[in-house]
Amino acid sequence: MFYFDSTMIILLPAIIIAFWAQNKVNSAYNKYSKVRTMNGYTGQQVARMMLDEAGLWDIQIEVINSKLGDHYDPSSRVLRLSPEVYSGQTIASAGIAAHEVGHAMQHKEAYKPLVVRNSIVPVVNISSSVSWILFFIGILMGFKGLVTLGIVLFSGAVIFQLITLPVEFNASSRALNILKTRNILYNDEVNGATKVLDAAAMTYVAAALMSISQLIRLIAISNRD
Repeated sequence: MFYFDSTMIILLPAIIIAFWAQNKVNSAYNKYSKVRTMNGYTGQQVARMMLDEAGLWDIQIEVINSKLGDHYDPSSRVLRLSPEVYSGQTIASAGIAAHEVGHAMQHKEAYKPLVVRNSIVPVVNISSSVSWILFFIGILMGFKGLVTLGIVLFSGAVIFQLITLPVEFNASSRALNILKTRNILYNDEVNGATKVLDAAAMTYVAAALMSISQLIRLIAISNRD
């Protein structure tokens, strides 16, 4: 393992940012999950209103037993919300529910970055795992071709992380715009929801930086004599 130790410093900035981003999202969520909205809508009600107004009546909303595991599943066209978001009448629950509806709207409109991301998911899931195996076999056995192939395959994970950024930022932008214009949230409530979603977005930025750093690290290792 000592062979790889010196390259770990490449990951250090990304690791620090990742910890900061996770603390930021936890802090924002914990704060605004305790602040009840003036309208008192639950996350489920917010999502249902937004979906119906977007003409997405067929999309069902389900509860998933996972804290902050909220997501939109494009394959089954189901919006899944954690219990806290589904039943919560808070700024955090409204913001998160609206964000996931933003993804459903992207799906309906065939938003390009989302289409590209969804199309490469199966390939990236396989290539990102295989890349490490090929890379380490190549390093241990001195097969430069396998090392290069591993790096190329891992690049797919980096591309996926980069494409994810506009998808997430756009979903948040859609969510906040609707929450504000439809008067689902008011003034400081919108600011609170913005802080929650901005904090969540930073975790994706951190993930992208980590994957880029890891790619640089692999290249650095491969260039060793």
